Amino acid sequence: MKLDDVKTPATRLKKARRIGRGQGSGRGTTAGRGNKGQGSRSGGNVRPGFEGGQMPLARRLPKRGFTNALFKVTYGIVNVGDLAQAFAAGDDVNLETVKGRNLVKHKTERVKILGKGEVEFALNVKVDSISESARAKIEKAGGSVAIVVSTQKTKGATSSPTAAKADEGGSDDAS
Repeated sequence: MKLDDVKTPATRLKKARRIGRGQGSGRGTTAGRGNKGQGSRSGGNVRPGFEGGQMPLARRLPKRGFTNALFKVTYGIVNVGDLAQAFAAGDDVNLETVKGRNLVKHKTERVKILGKGEVEFALNVKVDSISESARAKIEKAGGSVAIVVSTQKTKGATSSPTAAKADEGGSDDAS
């Protein structure tokens, strides 16, 4: 197929239906809005979810539990076998290098290493989390493992001024 083979769809050629232009047009008088009621009035319509005064579905269904989705922490998962294929001996493995080798998505904020696969050479691993089996395999191969505390904030986390002072070791009283 070439660009000059593409035809304009028939729907593009249709003219817009002109409503409220007299009785002879077939869409005059009420202009397709019916005779009376809220829908026939100017500006008259109902909000989404409105069921004509009947108790709406969102209010009829029971509400249970809670969601902590705002503070959810997700990890990009990388297996030891993937590291063995993507990195060479002595390489540093951290969030940036893992993203650079396309082992996790670029929007990933934290990385966890899992133990599937084998590694035969030493790697310097600095990640947010690691499984015990992965740690054992990397250290057995002569590598080092360090857990890095991520400075990335979660989506909804807000820091209060009192929490910031507590982190700095300061106090409120000026003595």
